[in-house]
Amino acid sequence: MRHSDDHQLVARIVSGQDTAAFGELVRRHQSQVRNFLRKLTGDIALADDLSQDCFMHAWDKIHGFSGRGSFIGWLLKIAYTTFLQSKRKSKRYAEILDEAGHVAEAESRLYSVQPDEVTDLDKLLAVLTDEERAIMVMSYACGLSHREISEATAMPVGSVKSVIFRGKEKIRTSFDIKDHQHG
Repeated sequence: MRHSDDHQLVARIVSGQDTAAFGELVRRHQSQVRNFLRKLTGDIALADDLSQDCFMHAWDKIHGFSGRGSFIGWLLKIAYTTFLQSKRKSKRYAEILDEAGHVAEAESRLYSVQPDEVTDLDKLLAVLTDEERAIMVMSYACGLSHREISEATAMPVGSVKSVIFRGKEKIRTSFDIKDHQHG
């Protein structure tokens, strides 16, 4: 139901630059996009900024949405790309500050998390690479299928499954969690 509703809203936007339809898509999906980015960045303010950037990019690229997959899958692909671009920019910024002798300042700005904001899930996700974390969040927190994650990350479905398996193994190993299915 919601899948087709999203596609109808996209059609309205594409046919006439319908800002009200886009506003409805933002309303429907902003918390999921923001939560996805919060899990990737560990920084609420940065995630909120990236979420806004994501929706601006989505508006600019809406004509490129093919309608084959879910709109949220397409949107999370944009969110993930926005995150990666931000990370590259902040890494370059940190390198510039480092060269200028401001290492501590650079490190404090990069993905700072307040101690009281760290959840158990954040601790589990912290042992994963950015790619593993993104794919695990897309799968478990956002409920995307392996095919949708494949489309969002431009990664083959088999690789998505492998990353999820490796991510779960890494978490189990790091926190000595027993697998109830196998042990």
